[in-house]
Amino acid sequence: MPVLKAVRDVTDRISARSADTRRDYLDRIDRARREGVYRASLSCGNLAHGFAACSSADKTKLAGNRAPNLGIVTSYNDMLSAHQPYQLYPDIIKDAARAIGATAQVAGSVPAMCDGVTQGQPGMDLSLFSRDVIALATAIALSHNMFDAAVFLGICDKIVPGLLIGSLAFGHLPAVFVPAGPMPSGIANDEKTRIRQLYSEGKVGRAELLEAEVKSYHSPGTCTFYGTANSNQMLMEIMGLHLPGASFVNPGTPLREALTREAAKRALSLTATGNEYTPVGHVISEKTIVNSLVGLLATGGSTNHTIHLIAIAAAAGLHLTWRDMADLSEVVPLLVRVYPNGIADVNEFHAAGGMGFLIRELLGSGHLHEDVKTVYGAGLSHYAAEAKLLDGRLTFEPAPKSSGNSGILAAAGTPFSESGGLKLLTGNLGHAVIKVSTVKPENRVVEAKARVFHSQDAVQTAFKAGDIDCDLVAVVRFQGPKAIGMPELHKLTPTLGALQDRGFKVALLTDGRMSGASGKVPAAIHVTPEASDGGAIARIHDGDLIRIDADNGTLAFIGDEGEFLSRAPATEDLRSQHLGMGRELFAGFRAQVGAADRGASVL
Repeated sequence: MPVLKAVRDVTDRISARSADTRRDYLDRIDRARREGVYRASLSCGNLAHGFAACSSADKTKLAGNRAPNLGIVTSYNDMLSAHQPYQLYPDIIKDAARAIGATAQVAGSVPAMCDGVTQGQPGMDLSLFSRDVIALATAIALSHNMFDAAVFLGICDKIVPGLLIGSLAFGHLPAVFVPAGPMPSGIANDEKTRIRQLYSEGKVGRAELLEAEVKSYHSPGTCTFYGTANSNQMLMEIMGLHLPGASFVNPGTPLREALTREAAKRALSLTATGNEYTPVGHVISEKTIVNSLVGLLATGGSTNHTIHLIAIAAAAGLHLTWRDMADLSEVVPLLVRVYPNGIADVNEFHAAGGMGFLIRELLGSGHLHEDVKTVYGAGLSHYAAEAKLLDGRLTFEPAPKSSGNSGILAAAGTPFSESGGLKLLTGNLGHAVIKVSTVKPENRVVEAKARVFHSQDAVQTAFKAGDIDCDLVAVVRFQGPKAIGMPELHKLTPTLGALQDRGFKVALLTDGRMSGASGKVPAAIHVTPEASDGGAIARIHDGDLIRIDADNGTLAFIGDEGEFLSRAPATEDLRSQHLGMGRELFAGFRAQVGAADRGASVL
């Protein structure tokens, strides 16, 4: 099926506006390839340091430069369920490498923080910045120049984008991303949401809330809702950086181990010393970036990627915009209903046909570029498949011809929605993004008086006091990257949801984030310019009439615009939020960070 004109047009304009930066990037990684891995030319002292801890057999291979060496960059820690399975991966990968006459070494580790643990806590102010720390740590890991290819072990919110940005700095090396998979299903997502909302209203206590949370997050593996972590896995597969069908296989299963071994072998088969040289800088192209956006929109994925994908594209010399995303959203159908866009979880999505069925449908409807490079070969059609173990042997079979559950995973001809549900909002308040795939049509336009807050805790205090039992646009500002690091504001979800359930017209307007768990309340997020940059959001007063129109893509102050623009922007003393829990170390990041619509990056 030829690619649809609208998809091709977005791809072409990304290519055109990125011509110079993309050419410079490709020239740079091609020079790095020609210079090669310096292992053979390192001084004796350099090389001795590089393999001092290896076995005698591995030392012989590394000293003679006769076999490829695979770098492992890992986000393992045993506190976080998603990353705990990675404890055993290095040994599995090393064993797989030795089986084909190669070597593998853990090149380095990167931090992996969990937004679920830090949500609503001071540590959340470091969450977005952790992405660029991870990218920097990845560069340090690979800077020893001992490696012919690399595998990247990462799952969650900022970890995968950071690893990919770091890997693109070494774009001359092949890179395969290796997931660990989701935990088995626990408590139903709609029941978890019900308990959270009851708690926010004071109708159940902390004991009941904790019991529900423990039943939801209960074992090794990623959380099973479709937030940023699982959106990451979808992206890595549709971008051709995973093996086909690898994203949502549970940890600790024979199939999971077989996929990990094959990932190591596949990475080693793609080096410059072989006949299938496929560096990550060539895998990531304007077509791959567009494919990733199509996947994000078709699955109702995390709004965090409206920031991360811009930063990832920039690392490959490509200039991506929110307008590109919004225009694609107009033509990409929504094919997946997974919580928070439905009641199912990612295990049910995988069982219904998962990524293989989704990719085949999107290829067949002309929404994806097939002619891309992947770590499994040329052409995305390789990924219209599912991974299986047959008699102990890993195989990749064609995806099922029909969905196993059309209420979770739809065919392209019968989508849940004709559009992807991501909108760009523009107007005299700046611009923002809004995710409407789970917002009912009658709630997508809100015109109401503003109530201005400078923290999500202040919103909760007003709610508990009964001060906001009314139609309102909750304006939560000084939450942007320059202000405090752009934390996620999930404390607001049950609070605003409760107000909406009482029959009020409610919306959120913020320069902060809401992420992959954005829910039923319309939320204009990532407002740019942010309040700390003197953006229009800093001029809003209590009682101002604000209109958020997701149908028409507008974000506006209603009233005397001249008087509004003449107001002095509000300021806020944020020093107390720059101290403690390590936040004082990130003053340089806050000073240097770019705007959300440019990837909120310090790199």
